[in-house]
Amino acid sequence: MSIDNDFNLLNKKVVYDLTAFSHLDYPDHLSCIIWIAGCPLRCQYCYNKDIVFAKNGKYSFNDILDFLDTRINLLDGVVLSGGEATSVDLVPFCKKVKQKGFKIKLDTSGVNFKQIKQLVELDLVDYIALDYKAPKYKFQTITNSTISKFEIFEDTLKYLIKTNFNFEVRTTIHTDLLDEDDINCIIDDLVNKNYTGTFYLQNYLDTPTTIGNIVKQNRLLTLDKLNKKNGKIRLKYRNF
Repeated sequence: MSIDNDFNLLNKKVVYDLTAFSHLDYPDHLSCIIWIAGCPLRCQYCYNKDIVFAKNGKYSFNDILDFLDTRINLLDGVVLSGGEATSVDLVPFCKKVKQKGFKIKLDTSGVNFKQIKQLVELDLVDYIALDYKAPKYKFQTITNSTISKFEIFEDTLKYLIKTNFNFEVRTTIHTDLLDEDDINCIIDDLVNKNYTGTFYLQNYLDTPTTIGNIVKQNRLLTLDKLNKKNGKIRLKYRNF
């Protein structure tokens, strides 16, 4: 990519917002969170509605780089989230971030396999949280997207497993949308693909506005009905 293109990308206002400090979003690291505007999915339970539909952001990547200069030796890492962080070309920004000595975590739905592969191969990302939105048979309903997006997600999942990259898989649970059978289907798929990391189940937190205007779930997931004896992956729970 040319210097001019890099300059234009770094100056474009694609960052919806900045969370200056977090000790929760990047395991074992103090970090900031960069919220990238836009997303190709329309997940029913998504509470980042404003970010998903945003056409522009408040900040450019250069604005964020200026902020990071004030956080050297204070923060360990940068979390790229959204929306969908890979909705924009992250490579020029990540190169600058790494030059400043920060680690990078990427939160992603995995639907931009080419860019994720590029980031991994260039050693521009250190950790990935990969959203497994739903089993294939419910993916279109949950995400208001196409089945081709699920197939791209699968390519990302298989690639990260094959390369032994440091990543986690996570699924957001709203029991009106995903039940125990659906989660067991995801577990079986992860086992069959030889995933041996942690699978986080994130309980849906009731919020006033979501993309699908969904209401509070009627019940919590029954954890005892999940396949915990898979022998390969670790189940962990958030907000249960």
